Amino acid sequence: MATLTADATTGPPPTRERRIRSALKHTGLLVFVAFMIYPLVWMVVSAFKPADQILTEPGLIPQDLTLDNFKDGWNALNRPFSVFFVNSLVVTLGSIVGNLFSCSLTAYALARLRFRMRKVYFAITLASVMLPFHVLVIPQYIFFSQLDLVNTYWPLLIPKFLATDAFFVFLMVQFIRTLPRELDRAAWIDGAGPFLTFWYVVLPLMRPALVTTTIFTFIWTWNDFFVPLIYLTRTQVFTVPVALNSMVDSETQSGVGMLFAMSLLSLVPILIFFAIAQKYLIRGIATTGLK
Repeated sequence: MATLTADATTGPPPTRERRIRSALKHTGLLVFVAFMIYPLVWMVVSAFKPADQILTEPGLIPQDLTLDNFKDGWNALNRPFSVFFVNSLVVTLGSIVGNLFSCSLTAYALARLRFRMRKVYFAITLASVMLPFHVLVIPQYIFFSQLDLVNTYWPLLIPKFLATDAFFVFLMVQFIRTLPRELDRAAWIDGAGPFLTFWYVVLPLMRPALVTTTIFTFIWTWNDFFVPLIYLTRTQVFTVPVALNSMVDSETQSGVGMLFAMSLLSLVPILIFFAIAQKYLIRGIATTGLK
């Protein structure tokens, strides 16, 4: 009887056909992963190649190794590349603060407060997610240009403080709806108004949604190229993606080695941030409106 029970729990041994099928599946996945990471590996290897060998020898095994690309790229734009790192950090941190502040307040109003046309406003917010950003580029540029804010960081930061990232608003609305309303009623009985209820009751419970917003805002803002390219034309205010674009001459293709070297350095903050915040990202997505 004990033998029969053990066999029943462990199940039959895998057949040869199942083992072959499993091996083929894993082999296919490994091939797919190799295709996906090949460009990244090639960029890393090319960053350490001499500039004249990058485009002529596309292999992954370099004949010569050099650090000249890093030395030349660091001062390629007549100023240390650390200036662009600081610029990107300023824009990224400002965007995080703006999204956390504006999106959390907007989400609380849409999820908890009762006012006229609340559902209409929420529908408009969701519809803005499907609106292509390029439709708004010209009117926004004209608006900020008339305010003489071009070549400053305000066009990049002001929209963040106006809850224009509807994805994060929706994310927080879905999370707040999972919180029991009895907490709000208890705060109201104690004399707290809507803002105090939000600040002392709802906001501390929104940590998973806030962490998720922080992580996505950091990654998207740090890698954003299109918006800074429109508003920033002076070298001293360039962010990292715009500075990288300025290194390459479209006609001679010079500066490719410096581009790869500085691109590799620009990945370091993203990798460090993602390694630290990975568990919070998974936890936040799992608990933010996806129950």
